[in-house]
Amino acid sequence: MPKQQKIIISVTNDLVVDQRVAKICQTLSEMGYKIVLVGRELKGSLPVARDYNVKRFKLFFNKGFLFYANYNIRLFFYLLYSNVDILWSNDLDTLPANYLASKVKGKKIVYDSHEFFTEVPELVKRPKVQKVWETIEELILPKLKNVITVCNSIAKCYEEKYNIKVNVVRNVPRKNKTFLTVKNLREGDKNIIIYQGSVNINRGLEALVKAMQEIDNTILYIIGDGDVFENIISLILELNLNHKVKMLGKIHFELLHDYTMQADLGLSLEENVGLNYKYALPNKLFDYINAKVPVLTSNLPEMAKIVNQYQVGETIDEITPNAIAKKINQLFENSEQLKSYKTNTIKAAEELNWESEQKIIQGLVKEIK
Repeated sequence: MPKQQKIIISVTNDLVVDQRVAKICQTLSEMGYKIVLVGRELKGSLPVARDYNVKRFKLFFNKGFLFYANYNIRLFFYLLYSNVDILWSNDLDTLPANYLASKVKGKKIVYDSHEFFTEVPELVKRPKVQKVWETIEELILPKLKNVITVCNSIAKCYEEKYNIKVNVVRNVPRKNKTFLTVKNLREGDKNIIIYQGSVNINRGLEALVKAMQEIDNTILYIIGDGDVFENIISLILELNLNHKVKMLGKIHFELLHDYTMQADLGLSLEENVGLNYKYALPNKLFDYINAKVPVLTSNLPEMAKIVNQYQVGETIDEITPNAIAKKINQLFENSEQLKSYKTNTIKAAEELNWESEQKIIQGLVKEIK
């Protein structure tokens, strides 16, 4: 009987809301691999129960250079002394430890870039820090043979810059869902709009909250956590919009679908700041479609391609309070068009699902170099 191969998959988050990593772990586990998922445990981290092994580091530092150094040192020694066949690195901030361990141990490595890491807004505004990450990327990426990312545009950038082959695995959800009992979001006959995902800078959230001043008979639910969470709460209170904008915080991804499906409109309003957001193709877009919720997204290449191809909603050129309010009001005034978009999500969901997308992962792992 052949030995069961072991894959250690690492990421710097606390594992609670990372849908992509959870789906990949499950797919690999179903293929017969022994999986260990490594992340970190924060003070407020929710419990994580999976069908495979999970390890979360408790670190001395939680942000900045010291955090990344602390995490990668811990991860390197963990990998070094682990019995493992394949190392699976998620994003550039886990790559140094994984790459070094793969070289020392002579093991295969897979790199999954969830975003255009060196072009995230937090780095674009800090060129010296950005240069450090660019240097790490330039040193390691050209040497990798098994690289994955989330969309064609980012894949093309990496292929042209580093002369490597990059596989695309999109952030699509599983087709089959278990329906659970969650909070009822509906208040009378009011429309529900939803934003889910990271509550970070340049996600259009400040403009969206301000837009709610001009949108009647509608409640906005924001699901997620991030760097500007407290800022958004302060803005809601400042504008006296706490009756129209509700912050639900971080919700476990296994429950998320049951909240999403209650919405009448799902939003993804990334601003065109840096190539990472320009080429964004986020989980939430596919989650909305899977939950049969029409969408309003920024008119950016990858998102617009999905919206236009499947006719599941509309795009918006300008991420300002006035433009957002005008667009949302128009959508709710045209109920027949909104109903048509909703109908189209059903067909789109039959194609945009993990059951189809995971075949790329399965093929890649079988031919891993």
